[in-house]
Amino acid sequence: MSSASKSPWLLHYNASSCNGCDIEILAALTPVYDVERFGIINTGNPAHADIFVVTGGVNEQNKVVLKNLYDQIPEPKVVVAVGICASSGGVFRDCYNISGGVDTIIPVDVYVPGCSVRPEALIEGIVKALGVLEEKRAALEAKK
Repeated sequence: MSSASKSPWLLHYNASSCNGCDIEILAALTPVYDVERFGIINTGNPAHADIFVVTGGVNEQNKVVLKNLYDQIPEPKVVVAVGICASSGGVFRDCYNISGGVDTIIPVDVYVPGCSVRPEALIEGIVKALGVLEEKRAALEAKK
């Protein structure tokens, strides 16, 4: 990835996590790590998002919500599964209400492992997601 054509906007969704990863995502927005200096903005509107950041394992109550949010994000889009729960269901994978990781419902492009994820790892995952986003943009442009 040489440079992004626009600042990436993130949509963060908590799919039944313990909030450990969510706290670390918010820590990445604080002045210590300050990802906003790179133009990365956390938005609440799926129509404005480029990168879908999901924490927590998928359960029956949030399957439809997760899929609806994914469908509302315009192409090209990248999904980042943050934490072991979003990747595989984590320590909760054998619970009666957990269906597994995010990839059981929507396609995931980048996995950020950890319990809970450190802000540095999250930033590295977002940088990888930017590379994937640029590849998807180029492929979309080539189709036109």
